Amino acid sequence: MADNIFSKIIRKEIPAKIVYEDDRALAFRDTNPKAPIHILVVPKKDIARISEAEAADEPLLGHLLTVAAEVARKEGIDGTGYRLVINKGAHGGESVPHLHVHLLGGRAMSWPPG
Repeated sequence: MADNIFSKIIRKEIPAKIVYEDDRALAFRDTNPKAPIHILVVPKKDIARISEAEAADEPLLGHLLTVAAEVARKEGIDGTGYRLVINKGAHGGESVPHLHVHLLGGRAMSWPPG
């Protein structure tokens, strides 16, 4: 597995405020939140970015989205709405080379995003 911050969180080498975990995914609170609720949902499989996912990863990618929806329900933002974001590359805002889904909620989101 890669040696980035998310991989270290998955391996429990550094602490995180984990809100969900199963054998395929981990969800934890972002340490630099951009919304009142900002949770990252990451696969335990080492996939650097969405463009490196393969056809065999389709079930895992779907799982990340259903985990995000479950966490949103548990966080109480399902009724008001939330945003899911996957960043790719420098222009997309990617800062950690480990695929992750941002779950953002707890306030109104503007469009287009910045």
